[in-house]
Amino acid sequence: STIRKNGPYIVKGGVPLVRKTQVVSERGEPLTWLKNGEIPTEAGDYHLCRCGKSGQKPFCDGTHRQIGFDGTETASEFAAETRKFRYSKGVRIIVEKDQSLCMKSGYCAFSDARLDQLLAASGDTKTRALVMAMVERCPAGALTYRIEPNGPEIEPDLPQQVAATTEITSAGPIEGPLWVTGGIPIERSDGEPFTPRNRVTLCNCGQSCNKPLCDGTHRAVAEREARQRRGAGGR
Repeated sequence: STIRKNGPYIVKGGVPLVRKTQVVSERGEPLTWLKNGEIPTEAGDYHLCRCGKSGQKPFCDGTHRQIGFDGTETASEFAAETRKFRYSKGVRIIVEKDQSLCMKSGYCAFSDARLDQLLAASGDTKTRALVMAMVERCPAGALTYRIEPNGPEIEPDLPQQVAATTEITSAGPIEGPLWVTGGIPIERSDGEPFTPRNRVTLCNCGQSCNKPLCDGTHRAVAEREARQRRGAGGR
């Protein structure tokens, strides 16, 4: 996958394009993802919207040129190890977080238990397994874990695909980021490669402050638009 300067994501090589929707609890807590099927593509290569204004999403329709979209990439490319924070309370598990990748998807907390609280109780095998599941469901790959201090990171076995996601919020379903899995290479618009990752979320609302990565801004935008609609409906 390559990024066109101030333009779309160009996906090559016949990578499957699918739809996925969040599955949430009765309290609205994200739990997992449901695949809703594949999105047909006319050829092996396809262009995906990055500006957020295409009328044919998830595909690009050229609107970025009409609106003067600024897609300047600002995501950090410093070595990942220099950006990671290590949680201190894990028992027989080491969890680290790269905040620069986080898009605040909510998979790392329940309404009555945050990840750090569960880690404090991870001497219990069932709790430790729950921590592993929470980390593996982080779509952005901001959270990772290992069993031994010098052991390898353990990653979920994810297919090579791009998913157009739908998130379930208190305001209803909203469009989420593009979720790229399976270690698909991503090349910046200047030709330099991003560090290959098993899972990463890419901005497709056009307003992330961490382009091309999603930073969760789309939720604030959706909430603001919902308030505006409610206000207009009350006039």
